[in-house]
Amino acid sequence: MKFRTLLGCVVAGVLASSAALAADPIVIKFSHVVAPDTPKGKAAEMFKKLAEERTKGAVKVEVYPNSQLYKDKEEMEALQLGAVQMLAPSLAKFGPLGVKEFEVFDLPYIFPSKEVLRAVTDGPVGQGLLKKLEKKGITGLAYWDNGFKIMSANKPLKTPEDMKGLKVRIQSSKVLDAQMRALGALPQTMAFSEVYQALQTGVVDGTENPPSNMYTQKMHEVQKHAIISNHGYLGYAVIVNKKFWDGLPADTRAILEGAMNEASRFANAIAQQENDDALAAMKASGKTEFYQPTKEDVAAWRKALLPVHADMESRVGKDIIQAVYKESEKLGFKN
Repeated sequence: MKFRTLLGCVVAGVLASSAALAADPIVIKFSHVVAPDTPKGKAAEMFKKLAEERTKGAVKVEVYPNSQLYKDKEEMEALQLGAVQMLAPSLAKFGPLGVKEFEVFDLPYIFPSKEVLRAVTDGPVGQGLLKKLEKKGITGLAYWDNGFKIMSANKPLKTPEDMKGLKVRIQSSKVLDAQMRALGALPQTMAFSEVYQALQTGVVDGTENPPSNMYTQKMHEVQKHAIISNHGYLGYAVIVNKKFWDGLPADTRAILEGAMNEASRFANAIAQQENDDALAAMKASGKTEFYQPTKEDVAAWRKALLPVHADMESRVGKDIIQAVYKESEKLGFKN
């Protein structure tokens, strides 16, 4: 009798332990390098909310903003090693990874409108690029918008000639390097988390960012001038470790895909408003003087920067550049 009682206790204990193990949530560590109140930061929190609600707690998403876990150069390796499960790196990060075609997004004035951009990301060009990440052990889930970039420095910027000799922070991208050199500037590759201090101490003279990034990182406090050039685009790809993603239960993965789709719509809807609000706030602060270029100014900037397209054909791929041009032409834009 005692033996049966003991055996029953053991079996009950094993079942209880198994139930506890089964109840442990699947943890997704989501790391990114920008502030929580940016479009990307808000979208990451939206994905967390939707994922946890819709899986009824079976999935827990831990969001780590502001380079809390990894800086720009470190996060991709961390994802491939499985130290984190999800990232939303800027599209420029995939060139150094070996998928150089992504650098088409870095080409200056490649997207004449948001409509063209969306046609590229949502269509066969963008989806084909995400598929290329699989050979790197990465699954691409979505594109998140962050808007067009402006140039800033501690001197007035009105014409391309004003950039000559300036040390300008860029992401690690051969295209962005070529872009700055075309303007006579001196490109400086640097982690995003280090930019404010570098601007403050004069290690670099200027930078390029969408207004939301400039404002949330308080770069306007250490930059006296900026031009609303809208010369280039900054967006992100949400990616996951492929082995982790493929190993998820199919029903859980389907729920997460739905949550990601909704978070992506949210991200792309708020990006423009966030940039508009950030620009207004920086103007109101009076710390940075913003110059609105004339049509003649824009023509001069385009003339200086469009040759970068041809210069980068051998790196990015002439075919993919032409594919983007075709999307522009479909929507009535000439290249």
